[in-house]
Amino acid sequence: MNDAHETASQPRPDYPRPQLTRPTWRNLNGKWEFEIDQGDTGLERGLLDQDTLANIILVPFVPEAEASGVHNTDFLEAVWYARWVDIPPEWTGRRVLLHFGAVDYDTTVWVDGQEVRRHRGGFTSFSVELTDVAVPGTRVRLVVRARDSQHGLQARGKQATWYDNSAAYYTRTTGIWQSVWLEPVPQTYIRRITVTPHFATGQFTVETILNANKPGYALQVELRDADGVVTTAGTPADLDLTPTAQLSVPRERVRPWSPQDPHLYDLSVTLLDEHGHVVDAVGSYCGLRSVAIDGRRVLINGEPVFQRLVLDQGYWPDTLMTAPSDEALIRDIELGLAAGFNGARLHQKVFEERYLYHADRLGYLVWAEFGDWGVRGQGVPGHTQQPTAAFVAQWLEVLERDVNHPAIIGWCPLNETDQVLHDRITVLDDVTAAMFLATKLADPTRPVIDASGYSHRVLTTDIYDSHNYEQQPATFAQQVGGLSDGNPYVNRSQHTPGATISSPYRGQPYFVSEFGGVWWDPEAAAKQADSAEHNDPYESWGYGQKVRDEEEFHSRFEGLTGVLLDDPEMFGYCYTQLTDVMQEKNGIYRFDRGAKLDVERIRKAQQRPAAYEHGDS
Repeated sequence: MNDAHETASQPRPDYPRPQLTRPTWRNLNGKWEFEIDQGDTGLERGLLDQDTLANIILVPFVPEAEASGVHNTDFLEAVWYARWVDIPPEWTGRRVLLHFGAVDYDTTVWVDGQEVRRHRGGFTSFSVELTDVAVPGTRVRLVVRARDSQHGLQARGKQATWYDNSAAYYTRTTGIWQSVWLEPVPQTYIRRITVTPHFATGQFTVETILNANKPGYALQVELRDADGVVTTAGTPADLDLTPTAQLSVPRERVRPWSPQDPHLYDLSVTLLDEHGHVVDAVGSYCGLRSVAIDGRRVLINGEPVFQRLVLDQGYWPDTLMTAPSDEALIRDIELGLAAGFNGARLHQKVFEERYLYHADRLGYLVWAEFGDWGVRGQGVPGHTQQPTAAFVAQWLEVLERDVNHPAIIGWCPLNETDQVLHDRITVLDDVTAAMFLATKLADPTRPVIDASGYSHRVLTTDIYDSHNYEQQPATFAQQVGGLSDGNPYVNRSQHTPGATISSPYRGQPYFVSEFGGVWWDPEAAAKQADSAEHNDPYESWGYGQKVRDEEEFHSRFEGLTGVLLDDPEMFGYCYTQLTDVMQEKNGIYRFDRGAKLDVERIRKAQQRPAAYEHGDS
């Protein structure tokens, strides 16, 4: 177990990986030595071998965040972390793994001066084996350098590349921003499992990745519910590189996962040696649900469920992209449900595993997205987007980590890749196709949007969508009302007026995946009652014309959502957004999650029946 005396004082003490649990681990969150390396010269200046770094930081909060104790919001070219780590002597005979939830952006890890790992990508988890450099019963010095240049092409999400926050761009995240932890494992161990539900047949396929296939070894898989063991299955672990077991749920024990009843089965996977002795065992869970497409309909467990989604960007005032606590993750889901939403589009950020775990438990539908912004405006018209091969590698890490979560009902690797469509194939076309195909190969069970809103570059994209921030309901209805005729609203270029940026619509399921964004800032409204047209991108910003009072907000919200609820061809929507984020004042809730609107009225506006669900066509 994690050390009890440390848990009481550590930030984020919760087990970081609910989909693959072991009882023994050690949380490394807390106070680390820290130093800013503004010129990225630390290696040359000897920081790696220095006895003590200049400052202290509270991990996993980033130096830009107030909670870290550093609170430096300037550009940080590179940062260094260090701490001494005691490897428990009771771990003798086992391998030692070091896990990082996320570090932004290019990371190098050393143990006692020896480099053990490099990783690129600010949103994805990675691990390193320390067995050869960290012997149980010894103390080692762990050093981490994170490079996060202001310049160059990298996936940043909503992090501003200029000094001030403005409009929809926010304070940067540099370095460690999710939990760091140690885990002992056997010499032969379970690296990961992939669980695929088969709703039609009441089965689960469990694929297990091992670090070695030892002669005579076998796997035992057990499925349980509240009444006990549901079913078991065994398979040899020494013949196939990825041993696979099939679990068949008896008809009387079938209980599907759905937003109304988010039932989860407990799952255990045990590795046995040639004598039948337990070598390794992990705990997990799974939900029996399906996603399918029928014409323009997206079906969950064979039923049309109208997706009342809200845009969630996952920022907090004092901790930025890092949730201040596990309770804060739960609270955001509960706030969405209280306002009448049944899910979220997780926007320009890869959310941590514990958020997805709580979404699984609470029946909260999720569209998972990559934080791809950071490569626009790089060239001449037609070549302004320059995503790199690293996008594909990082997105595959996301898919590998998160594929088992039943709450995830769709994938969206890219967002608003505005670039004129012309007769030359560009790097944007290549990377969009690569990320789409990689997603379909990694997970053929869920629909994929090639790029949310625009630019749709893959003709076979499973879902077609648009972003529309028209603020007047009547005009909005005219713009999005052509779906039944096969002529839905399609975004045009924001930077080259009128230019085509997407391939034509081909009859896929369609929804407006960003709309609303209605500004409401009660304090600013009281001071600026005569400036309804003004949006201050640095202080109080939202989309389009401001409302003058809360009543006008509700009228607009009800009108805009009503347009989409009344369209029998529309399978859902995504309203911008759950909370205010810094200067962006268009949330249902304040940035600190306090109330600013009549949430019950918002809930009532959304909970009326959707034409899509009732077949009013």
